[in-house]
Amino acid sequence: MAVVMRLSRGGSKKRPYYRIVVADKRSPRDGKYLEQIGMYNPLLAKDDEGRVKVDTDRAKYWLGVGAQPSDRVARFLDAEGLYERAARNNPKKAEPGEKAKEREEERKEKAAAAEEAAKEAAAAPAEEAPAEEAVETEAEAVPAEEAKEEASAAEETQEETPAEEKAEG
Repeated sequence: MAVVMRLSRGGSKKRPYYRIVVADKRSPRDGKYLEQIGMYNPLLAKDDEGRVKVDTDRAKYWLGVGAQPSDRVARFLDAEGLYERAARNNPKKAEPGEKAKEREEERKEKAAAAEEAAKEAAAAPAEEAPAEEAVETEAEAVPAEEAKEEASAAEETQEETPAEEKAEG
């Protein structure tokens, strides 16, 4: 018979309360158990003494007989100094998934392509810039003169409009 030390849930909905029990591995979580060796109330503050209570003598006995503690119970027993729990390390825990990696690669490729295009665009106009500047200055001169003429014509029409309104009124 395989014996385990685990939590058995009690309490009402959204108000959990656990017993630390020693039970047959095949029995249901909240079912029949061999012995209750402690309790755990997760609703209490972490520094509260009543959060976890363990009968250390009975826990030592059951560990000596070969009972295997669950992960959570092993943490409690480790805090009491009864059981040496090996620290776990999961280096892949924070690593993004496959699709996230693919999206990141696509972003990098797009950024690299945009950078290449920007470099090419910066290099090409630098070579042709003097010829374009000459054309632009000639083209800018003509619209500038036309703009001045249009502005003066617009001012004349604005001056006439108020006078006409006064004459009509």
